[in-house]
Amino acid sequence: METKKKLSGSEKVAYGLGAVGKDMVYMLSASYISIYFLDIMGISAVAIGILLMVARVFDAFNDPIMGVLVAKTKTKWGKFRPWLFIGTVTNAIILYMMFSVPPTLDGAGLVAYASVTYILWGVTYTMMDIPYWSMIPAFTESGKEREGLSAFARSCAGVGSALISIVTVMSVSALGTLLGGATENEKNRLGYSAFALIIGIIFIVFVTITCAVIKEKSTVDMKSASIKDMFRALVQNDQAMTVVIAIVMINTALYITQQLVYFFLKYDFSPLTYKGDFTLFNTVGGGCQILAMMLLFPILRKFMDTVKIFYTCFGMAVVGYVLIIIISMTGTSNVFWLLIPAALIMAAVGVLNVIITVFLANTVDYGELKNNRRDESVIFSMQTFVVKLASGISGFLSSMVLFIFNINSDKDAEEVASDVISGITTSQRMGLRLSMTLIPIAVLLVGGLVFKKHYILTDEKMNEITTEIEARH
Repeated sequence: METKKKLSGSEKVAYGLGAVGKDMVYMLSASYISIYFLDIMGISAVAIGILLMVARVFDAFNDPIMGVLVAKTKTKWGKFRPWLFIGTVTNAIILYMMFSVPPTLDGAGLVAYASVTYILWGVTYTMMDIPYWSMIPAFTESGKEREGLSAFARSCAGVGSALISIVTVMSVSALGTLLGGATENEKNRLGYSAFALIIGIIFIVFVTITCAVIKEKSTVDMKSASIKDMFRALVQNDQAMTVVIAIVMINTALYITQQLVYFFLKYDFSPLTYKGDFTLFNTVGGGCQILAMMLLFPILRKFMDTVKIFYTCFGMAVVGYVLIIIISMTGTSNVFWLLIPAALIMAAVGVLNVIITVFLANTVDYGELKNNRRDESVIFSMQTFVVKLASGISGFLSSMVLFIFNINSDKDAEEVASDVISGITTSQRMGLRLSMTLIPIAVLLVGGLVFKKHYILTDEKMNEITTEIEARH
């Protein structure tokens, strides 16, 4: 049996860099592809909404297949690193292609190009993401070490996501100007293409470091999860089903906000300064999300159990959305007022993401007690799919909002600001404001009600389950 010394600092950093890179790429696609396709390239909102949902249905079959392929791989470099590297390179290439739609395309050709590149991006992302998270047992020993590395990597992933949220819009504008774009739309088109290229290169560099530093154990095994395994784990483990629903609801609400706040700022709140305002909104929100994961959660944990923290954060997010409604109705265009709800919502989401990871681990122990079977690998492998499912649902809903209220890129922000009546009407403004806030509130409330009704794994209950499992062993 091979042994492995304690995880070194360089290995932790190398693995964390991979998480930063992959979530930079994921956030660029999840939060900005709708903006690029709809607002820059002018593709129909209905077509984009359908595309995002179809891609997620495709993922339901693609993700388990990829898991099986990784599990059966045997090379002198290990089973995980070859797929991680190949998936990263191909995903970076597809990312660049996805944000580089030929300007001559229109109509059906435009939709076809967007559809093919977006679905291929999802396939190649899965090719990289599944081996990334599955390889942890291949270079760690104890459960405690693995748990610590997983938490560290997810924090690094949060940093990658936050960086993209903060720098994208201003970077795209600067790159588009540098490349000689004549109109705002042309600057954005050129800027997104160049920015995607830069992020793709960073992604490849970071994951190359991960693959070079991390050394796999040849004896490690991986249990892949089929669609049947996932379905069985959810049907036979009601607590896992409850937590999965919560994950989908939390991320759907977050992605709806991230996708619609751009249009809210550009076409309603502050058209002339929307780029800087959007950057500031995301800077404060992303910073609060990271700080909440690192600082707020440990502080709250000293005074509350995990379930109470969960409800507290749900309440924080709802209050944040209500504040957005109130602020938007005052007629102000000062973005600093929006920073208060941004901080509340994103801090809440940051803590909720930590809590959800804890809850998933709890459902594994619960499943072992109830079914005499630990579905750890199956349950945790569902995270990638359910988060992508949330991005698909939110993308569809956001696209339908823009379609219903006819909010499009017919005018540049300067034109909207100078001609409000022809740019965006009062009813369009009201529809966008309420959709951006009330839909996430409704989604969160549904998730919260399902959780309250079905989730039973309190700290006290988990102590009982742990004691009983140990007695069995």
